[in-house]
Amino acid sequence: MGVDDSLLSNGRKCANFRLCKLSNYTSEILEIQADDPSLHVLFVPGNPGVILFYKDFVEFLYELLGGTASVTAIGQVSHSRKDWEHGRLFSLQEQIDHKIDFIKEELQDIEIPIILVGHSIGSYISVEMFKKSLKKVKYCVGLYPFLTLNPHSRAQLIIAKIAQSQIVAAALSYLTASLGLLPVNVLRFIVKKSLGKSWSSSAVEAACSHLSQYHTMRNVLYMAMTEFKELAETPDWTFLRERKDQCAFLFGVDDHWGPLQLLEEISKQVPGISLFIERENHTHGFCCTEAGSLWVAEHVANLIKNHMVSTNQ
Repeated sequence: MGVDDSLLSNGRKCANFRLCKLSNYTSEILEIQADDPSLHVLFVPGNPGVILFYKDFVEFLYELLGGTASVTAIGQVSHSRKDWEHGRLFSLQEQIDHKIDFIKEELQDIEIPIILVGHSIGSYISVEMFKKSLKKVKYCVGLYPFLTLNPHSRAQLIIAKIAQSQIVAAALSYLTASLGLLPVNVLRFIVKKSLGKSWSSSAVEAACSHLSQYHTMRNVLYMAMTEFKELAETPDWTFLRERKDQCAFLFGVDDHWGPLQLLEEISKQVPGISLFIERENHTHGFCCTEAGSLWVAEHVANLIKNHMVSTNQ
């Protein structure tokens, strides 16, 4: 697959940002509406679920689908710039329910097929959404999927211990929030030097505006705690077998969230399901670079196009 590098330099349609009141919760939305769409792609982020990290990806995906699909990306509740929910913490299950409600409340009346695309824990959320929206959802793509715990990951063990301690989680959130008191230019410099040496400008801005908020970091860690509890269970192989022709997963070569051992297990448990490996060194956080966003967007666009051709034959 040759990546269309021209999209990196040429102008593209910008995603619109808006706030959406959904089940009494304020949600951050990025979207591009097509004039006459034949599909609606609904994207679910990972954790952190700051939707602005995926701005480049959303815009690239829209362009690569040739304006035939509307693309909507919905952030995780309270992974937001402002503390709309007044300090409330949201579990993985509540985030799943929130996304299911989005389909019920925002997309219920559309008659075109819905395609779900999820990143990391967003892949797990997307599968759960698929179960509840079988009539409307026609295809589900998981990117660098976090579907079950990886007992060999030291990073997961450390994050789990931090998330499980309210004292440590609160202290870390306060420490991160203290960075938000710095002048914007100083904070941007720190993020670029510590996290985002190769990050896109939109990813750096998302980190500065959202991850420096106490309520966001507390929700990131609380959601992570509930993820580790929920994903201790075995994946729902029965559902994936039933819908194997409507699901696809993209794995990274060195990704502890979705290791290649998981790919092998899925291949064994669900023979015939579409599985792919990204070997371009874009990493789990593909959305933080323009090159990674473009490569993954082209992969997803090709999957969607091929699936629609096969189902229309």
